[in-house]
Amino acid sequence: MNVVCLLGRLTATPEQKTTQGGVSVTSFSVAVDRTYQPKGAEQRQADFINCVAWRNTAEFICRYFQKGQRIALQGSLQSRSYTDKDGNRRTVYEVVVDNAFFAESKSSNAPAPRAMDSQIPTYSEAAPAFTNAGAGDFEEIVGDDDLPF
Repeated sequence: MNVVCLLGRLTATPEQKTTQGGVSVTSFSVAVDRTYQPKGAEQRQADFINCVAWRNTAEFICRYFQKGQRIALQGSLQSRSYTDKDGNRRTVYEVVVDNAFFAESKSSNAPAPRAMDSQIPTYSEAAPAFTNAGAGDFEEIVGDDDLPF
C-alpha cells in the first residue's frame, strides 16, 4: 500500500504549468514539522517534501493556496530517475497529490486572492440549497417480498 498524508506549509506560491498535451501540472514543496528528542530536550525540525499535482488538483492548489499557507495533502510516493547534465544517474522522490484540503481557517488578515481569482466562491455560494421534504414526497413500499436484499 502506498499512501502518503501530509500536513504542512507551502514553501512558495504554486505556479500552474501546462504540458504540451494541455494537461495542468504544478510542482511545489511543503515544509512538514517533525519532533525529535536529542538528549531529552524536545526540538522541532522541518522536512521539505517535494510534491506534484496534476489536472484539477493542480488547478485547485494554484488557485486557492499561497506561500506560507497550511495545506493537507493525500497522495502516493513516486520515484523517477534521470541523468543530469554531468552524466550522473539521479533518483527523485516526490508525492503525487491526489487530494488537497484547506488546513486552516480563513482569517480576516489573509492575503487577497491573486488577480486571476476575482471571484473565489464562499462556502455559502458553493453550498447546494436543500429543502426539507414533506411526507408527500415519499412512497410507501408495501411488503418486502420483491426487494433484492
